[in-house]
Amino acid sequence: MSYLLHAWHVFRDSWVPDPFTRALVIFALSIPVAAFVDLVGRKLLSRLVAATDTDLDDDLLDILRHPVAISVVFGAIGYGLSIVELGDTTRFALRGLFVTAVVIYWGRVLLKASDRVLEHFSAEDGDIGWIQPATMPLFTIGANLVIYSGAVYFILLAWNVDVTAWLASAGIVGIAVGFAAKDTLANLFAGLFILADRPYKLGDYLVLESGERGRVTHIGIRTTRMQTNDDVEVIIPNAEMANARIVNESGGRHEKFRTRCIVEVAYGSDVDRVREILREVATNVDGVIVGDNAIRPRVRFMSFGASGLVWHILVWVPEPSFRSTVIDRLNTAVYKRLTAEGIEIPYSKHDVYLHRVGQEPEGD
Repeated sequence: MSYLLHAWHVFRDSWVPDPFTRALVIFALSIPVAAFVDLVGRKLLSRLVAATDTDLDDDLLDILRHPVAISVVFGAIGYGLSIVELGDTTRFALRGLFVTAVVIYWGRVLLKASDRVLEHFSAEDGDIGWIQPATMPLFTIGANLVIYSGAVYFILLAWNVDVTAWLASAGIVGIAVGFAAKDTLANLFAGLFILADRPYKLGDYLVLESGERGRVTHIGIRTTRMQTNDDVEVIIPNAEMANARIVNESGGRHEKFRTRCIVEVAYGSDVDRVREILREVATNVDGVIVGDNAIRPRVRFMSFGASGLVWHILVWVPEPSFRSTVIDRLNTAVYKRLTAEGIEIPYSKHDVYLHRVGQEPEGD
């Protein structure tokens, strides 16, 4: 191997002995090579990526094709700077300027490519749950921060600037900021986990541990917002949502929601007649879904209560927000029908006995 390298150096030096001339020749040769690389990317690779189902590779090829070809010329320039006889100060300055220009150029290319990748995965619903329109600004800022930080790091290295002390200072500052903004960071990461795990989504009807009910109108990085039936917006920090027990009434296989109405009738009532009446009333209430056997209204004789026979009417409504309206209609219709049928709805009755203090009550 060493013999081959020695032979190459002898051939190179005998071919163009002057370093400056050799640098110009290599630069001149790099231009057609760069054009050939660009042609291969445009003709060959474009056909390959066109056969795929996604447009991401096409866009990335369009973004990277010219920079890769231009990098061939950059390599020739860098090689020329390394062999041309220059003073130490001049070589250091030209090298620093050249590396700075290359880093800035590729930094802009990477920024454009990262934006396109994030836009692609944000548009692909369900493929990467973390990257969504709501989280796009966060990922864009993070990608830009990484690219800018890397560019600054390599530029400082090109000018022989020691970045060790800077990195140590940045670590200390990061720890301080983390302690100062721990609640904000907790909400931020909880928001990411909610968007990734998707325990609920926009439009879902939730019931919180506090008893509040409402429809999700916004899932942000820091907070989740719900619109209640009272037309009041409730704003909950994501850290609380991530750690709370939440009932998602819109979850499951479909949007339909089952609710129940509890009715008591007096002891001695004809249970078969009561069952028939309750089923008939539930079937004719507006807002109740009357479909196949799986979702048609059901009537259940549940228990013997303290004052009467306890019945449950189970009905399906189109969505959870209809629950209160349908229960109101169902209660009204049941009360009217039982009254018309002469079936008593029991209520608690108490007998009160009065006697004077110190006087024995009369007895047998």
